[in-house]
Amino acid sequence: MSETRQIIVLDFGSQYTQLIARKIRELHVDSAILPCTATQEEVLACKPRGVILSGGPNSVYDEGAPGLTLDLKSLGIPVLGICYGLQAAGQALGGEVKASDRREYGLATLVIDEEDPLLAGLPKESPVWMSHGDSLSRPPVGARVLASTSNTACAVVAVPEARFWGVQFHPEVHHSLHGREMLQNFVFTICACEASWTAGRFIERQVELIRSTVGTESRVICGISGGVDSTVTAALIHQAIGPRLTCIFVNNGLLRDGEYEAVQHMLRDNLHLNLIAVDASELFLSRLAGVTEPERKRKIIGHTFIEVFESEAKHLPDVDFLAQGTLYPDVIESTMQRGPSQTIKTHHNVGGLPERLNFRLLEPLRELFKDEVRAVGAELGLPHLMLWRHPFPGPGLAIRVLGEVTPERVRTLQKADRILTDELRASGWYDRTWQALAVLLPVSTVGVMGDKRTYENVLALRVVDSTDAMTADFSRLPWDLLGKVSNRIINEVAGINRVVYDVSSKPPATIEWE
Repeated sequence: MSETRQIIVLDFGSQYTQLIARKIRELHVDSAILPCTATQEEVLACKPRGVILSGGPNSVYDEGAPGLTLDLKSLGIPVLGICYGLQAAGQALGGEVKASDRREYGLATLVIDEEDPLLAGLPKESPVWMSHGDSLSRPPVGARVLASTSNTACAVVAVPEARFWGVQFHPEVHHSLHGREMLQNFVFTICACEASWTAGRFIERQVELIRSTVGTESRVICGISGGVDSTVTAALIHQAIGPRLTCIFVNNGLLRDGEYEAVQHMLRDNLHLNLIAVDASELFLSRLAGVTEPERKRKIIGHTFIEVFESEAKHLPDVDFLAQGTLYPDVIESTMQRGPSQTIKTHHNVGGLPERLNFRLLEPLRELFKDEVRAVGAELGLPHLMLWRHPFPGPGLAIRVLGEVTPERVRTLQKADRILTDELRASGWYDRTWQALAVLLPVSTVGVMGDKRTYENVLALRVVDSTDAMTADFSRLPWDLLGKVSNRIINEVAGINRVVYDVSSKPPATIEWE
């Protein structure tokens, strides 16, 4: 890695690894993630001012568990270990980690026992988020135990000789009330970093990187949906290479009501992009006929997208790159990241690609969360209405029509989705919520309409609040608004006689139902 970064995060497989990097960027400090297998030379090549070791799903005693590749005593820069990062470093420095069959998960009260720059400005007691089984039972020689909880004696430790600090909890999650201050103390007080990371700086770096990657002759095609991710991706690449970017907008038959026409108008007239619009709805729907398993739906849609792209690209000269609006939440839920994280589900951008792809992938937003993408989009001059559209999945309504996807069921859902969106906008709740969706269930229930018995479909409404899609909670919409949406859907959409509201959070549920 040739770029210099002030903070390097070594990924041991935690689902929160990118959240650490994001929290560092919120402090306007540039950061990058490397695999936990990165050598000391590879880390130092980035000329960092500090290193953070992430958590991870393993026990240090597991067969094949990742170990520490750094020699902390010779590294020469400060290191912060989080959860598994503390345990791996503590063991490497000569301490002892105690294995346990019982996990400590949830809130605990951190009690500060000694003053230290890492804990400067924190109250004597504060809530922190624990998620571990093992713990450091005997600290390395020369270590200082700085804080504890009722179940964890070594909740915060420092090893001055190695310039190492470790915490058993997760300061990067919002449940750790003063976690931001701890990270801020590490980054600025201990590592002496400079607050220089901004959306503008990100754009500058990405424009340079895109130009050097694509070269002066090659062309890029971008699969664009009109959503925030792909639109910001296209705007960023367009700034880098101008008309050598061609955007391909595919109607897969699974878009929102009226979206095929509206997106074309927005991209051509507002952003002035080179746009090819392809109506492939019949192809997609024919391939989805009879398919009910959600992962098969995603993969069929992903493969078909690539086929359409390849077909259209044949008419364009010198196309070597396929750009996608992949974000980090897509990646972390789909693939094993730089460390040994666990797959939750595949996403259209990362799980549906054929093995022999004829284009090189260009994913400039792959390291960002949605709120950061919106900040980049605003810096690029994209209008508010475009930037604050609710997220919409690449597989479209295919994963909101549970069970078999048919043209009739898609049309039913489109009508219901339109009513939900219109009422949220009219009431002012659209911009107050992160994402709103309707899900057509493969369930029929008895109802009464006009004194006649009905046996028709159930529709679920899902409206959530979030900042990055990694966690979410259901939106507390007014009952009157929910009642109005339900009444309109049942009265105006044939085939639906019952509407329910999803009040689950993420975790344990995901935002989408499939």
